[in-house]
Amino acid sequence: MPLTSSTLSLAQARRVALRAQGLDRPRAARTAPATMRQFQQVVDRVGLLQIDSVNVLARAHLMPVFSRVGPYDTALLDRAAGDAPRRLVETWAHEASYVPPATYPLLGWRRRDYLSTAWGIIRDVPLQHSGLVTEIRALVAAHGPMTASQVQVFYEADHPRSRTGWGWNWTAAKRVLEFLFFTGEVTPARRNASFERCYDLTERVLPADVLARPAPSDADAVRALVEISARAHGIGSLRCLADYSRISTARATPAVADLVEAGTLVPVAVEGWNRTAYLHRDAALPRRAHGRALLSPFDPLVFERRRVEELFGLRYRIEIYVPADKRVHGYYVLPFLHGDRLAALVDLKADRRAGVLRVHAAHSVPAGVGRTDPDVPAALAAELRLLADWLGLGEVAIGTPGSGALGDLAPALVAALATAHDVAR
Repeated sequence: MPLTSSTLSLAQARRVALRAQGLDRPRAARTAPATMRQFQQVVDRVGLLQIDSVNVLARAHLMPVFSRVGPYDTALLDRAAGDAPRRLVETWAHEASYVPPATYPLLGWRRRDYLSTAWGIIRDVPLQHSGLVTEIRALVAAHGPMTASQVQVFYEADHPRSRTGWGWNWTAAKRVLEFLFFTGEVTPARRNASFERCYDLTERVLPADVLARPAPSDADAVRALVEISARAHGIGSLRCLADYSRISTARATPAVADLVEAGTLVPVAVEGWNRTAYLHRDAALPRRAHGRALLSPFDPLVFERRRVEELFGLRYRIEIYVPADKRVHGYYVLPFLHGDRLAALVDLKADRRAGVLRVHAAHSVPAGVGRTDPDVPAALAAELRLLADWLGLGEVAIGTPGSGALGDLAPALVAALATAHDVAR
């Protein structure tokens, strides 16, 4: 539908956002495995894949592609990020992320300004380990790609690993390598089977054509990043557009103004929003949204939690670091998108030893948020079955071992799974 009005209803804004993310329609039916072309289409659309090491279900960077194309061979991502010429490289964007190589130079301002953009454990490395920085840079140049564990072997005698304390508890080698990674001197050439970064010199990782391009000015780079964000959002506030690549609103404000002046962004009002929204000129408004997907807590659609609350009426938080007795919805909770609504929240775990996808809890959206759709349990059951198949799990089980099903949606979900099982037989 053409976008000709300067005011959008909340439902229209939701559909614009879902189209921009490729989540407004059912996945295309396939008779063959997903291809690198389909994988690349997702990357081109969303602009980045956030990396997170939590592996309760599936690693965060793997899920957005599944949510949009369905089951696929995750070796596609390994090839895209680990084989030259790379289609993805690691850097700090929206936290640690895979980005297309062309995006990497646009984040140079962050790497140069590490004193104000990096946190202390990285920022202070030149003060604490200046000699090691030079030595480890040379070691990687001579022997890379290398993991932090491999590098630490050379320095264990003088800088032994600490076994006490809390948190990351990084070795001296890991700290130095992460400093060199943050500042752009080294870049992961791949991840190994243990999900460790294998660091190499950046000039040996980035494609030659990217290395040959002149470095953009800071203003041009930020403007380009904001446009990537705006295209991936379809519609968003200044805060939304800045958050996608973790840009400060102060830095993003002139970029947005430039894009408005150029006609790339169009200021609009969204029903219920108390601030200006910006519509990308290529954004489309589908007549309806009728896709469905389980979304990782780190999916680009739900990066910015205020946006989720305003667009979908759902206050969503990840509760991994919340004490168990204070959690509302569970430990690793995924929103379930059904049509144009986030209709349920499910706490999932891949029990790989037992071969079971465990649904620890299933909650419908909080009372008073949107409408209750009687089709949700069956649709969610089908999506859980698809997810289990992709993860190589033979069964979907509701509730934790030794306890009943948790959450108001659980009984209906149990019935829907039983019905689907009976039909399959």
